[in-house]
Amino acid sequence: MIVSMIVAYGKNWEIGLNNQMLWHISEDFKNFKTITSGHHLLMGRKTFESIGKPLPNRTSLVLSNGDFEHEGVHSFNDIHEALNFARQRGEEELFIIGGATIYKTLFDYVDKMYLSEVDYSGEADAYLEEIDFSTWDLAQQKDYEAIIEDGKIKSPAWKFKVWVKRD
Repeated sequence: MIVSMIVAYGKNWEIGLNNQMLWHISEDFKNFKTITSGHHLLMGRKTFESIGKPLPNRTSLVLSNGDFEHEGVHSFNDIHEALNFARQRGEEELFIIGGATIYKTLFDYVDKMYLSEVDYSGEADAYLEEIDFSTWDLAQQKDYEAIIEDGKIKSPAWKFKVWVKRD
C-alpha cells in the first residue's frame, strides 16, 4: 500500500488558523476530491471536526488520543492499527490529510506527496514542518495563476506538485 500525504501550504509552511483553512481555491478542492475519491483518508480528530462529516466516497480514519467516535468513521489510537486496517481492506493508496501533528507524526511513512504550494503569507497557527526534498523526485507540476475579481484576489496563485520518494 502506498502512503501519501496531501496538503496545501503557504510560503512559510502555513496550513491553518483556528482549525480552518487559510484560503479557498475551488480548483484545489476539486483536485483533492478527484485524487482521494475511493480511498481511505487518515486524519487527526481536529481535522475531522473542521470538516464535520465523513467525506463522500471515501473511508474516514481518525487518529485520536481519546475516545473519539462519530458515525461512519473508524477511530484509532494507534498509527499501525489504522494503517493495517486500510491495508486489510485492500487499500492501494492511503491519504494522510492532516493536521499538522498528523503530518509530522506520519511523515516517515510517506511514499508520495501531493502538495499545493499557495502564494500566501500571513497569519496562521498551524504549520507544516519544512520538507527536505533531497530524497524526493518531482513527478508532476502544474502552475495556476491567481484569480482576481473586482480588483481583489478571489483565489491566490498556486502550484500543484507530486513528489515520489526515491528508493
